[in-house]
Amino acid sequence: MAETLEHTREQFEREAMEHLDALYRTALRMTRNPQDAEDLVQETYLRAFRFFNQYTPGTNIRAWLFRILTNAYINRYRKNSSQPRVASLDQSEDAKTDRTLAQSVASDDNVEAEVLDRLAAEDVRRAIEQLPAPYRLAVLLADVEGLSYNEMAEAMGVKKGTVMSRLFRGRRLLQRALREQAREAGIAKGVPAG
Repeated sequence: MAETLEHTREQFEREAMEHLDALYRTALRMTRNPQDAEDLVQETYLRAFRFFNQYTPGTNIRAWLFRILTNAYINRYRKNSSQPRVASLDQSEDAKTDRTLAQSVASDDNVEAEVLDRLAAEDVRRAIEQLPAPYRLAVLLADVEGLSYNEMAEAMGVKKGTVMSRLFRGRRLLQRALREQAREAGIAKGVPAG
């Protein structure tokens, strides 16, 4: 029995652990909090290992892991939706400090380009975070993690057509939000709204 458990652990590590970074990135964008993201990924791997005997070898383990992550997130969201959320001032201060340090490290020749790139990336990240949860998840899985429609359908537990619809709508909402941000910043003065 010990050999079987050891073999299962080795197989799990070999197949599942390579997706740790992708799961964490997605969890971070879902939860918007590094500690919550770490907890969500830990819960995902715990569940995945516990039910690894239900995984069919040779199938898409990445989609299977994302499905577990998505279900764990939804369960947490439902559980926490009735409880008030407490924000930490340390998180916002840490983010400001990180940005300041990163900007000071940038070379003198490319400071302006570096700042513009960071602002654009921050605007996109903020716009993605403002999307309603189903659309945000679709955009993250497709455009950030690069999953196919079939993989997304499996991970989200919905039909392929639903994935395509959510992704289309999510991208459209994202485009509108970014267009509005550009207009507010004075970058896209002549661009019509909507």
